[in-house]
Amino acid sequence: MTDDLFLDEELADAADDYDDTSGEGDAEEAAPEPEFTSVYEFVETHLVFLYARKLAHKQDRRWCPRWFEHPEAVSRLEALWRAYESLRLDPGTGMSVWWRDHADHHMPALFATDGPFEGCSVDRGHNTDLAATALPTDEMDDLNLRVAMSTLAPETVS
Repeated sequence: MTDDLFLDEELADAADDYDDTSGEGDAEEAAPEPEFTSVYEFVETHLVFLYARKLAHKQDRRWCPRWFEHPEAVSRLEALWRAYESLRLDPGTGMSVWWRDHADHHMPALFATDGPFEGCSVDRGHNTDLAATALPTDEMDDLNLRVAMSTLAPETVS
């Protein structure tokens, strides 16, 4: 091998030959359209039928018909929706991974008697009497502890 295989001129010529502004391949690189346009559409037209369970008169499972009024539920269901939109494109094990790693993880947390739907039920509906309270926390005053828990480099602490 000779060193002239690695000359910058040859790399420059190759770069000139590659024109990324032609627009060719843009359709291939464009993100696919989602199957559902929102978490609400995903839950109301897909998940509730896909993840069918007997919930009436069940003490060990909770579901709220007004699930969209529970912040934790919305966050978990949005995570399920986004994972679904990504994994549905995998023709191999995508849906299996979605069930195993996402649905089978989040749905029991949603259905749990002490989960976000505590106080709600399919039978009685949404319970507005139980106002959820944020988890307690104390304000952190120690700068060194804040930095240790952040992405800031330790040398920025004086």
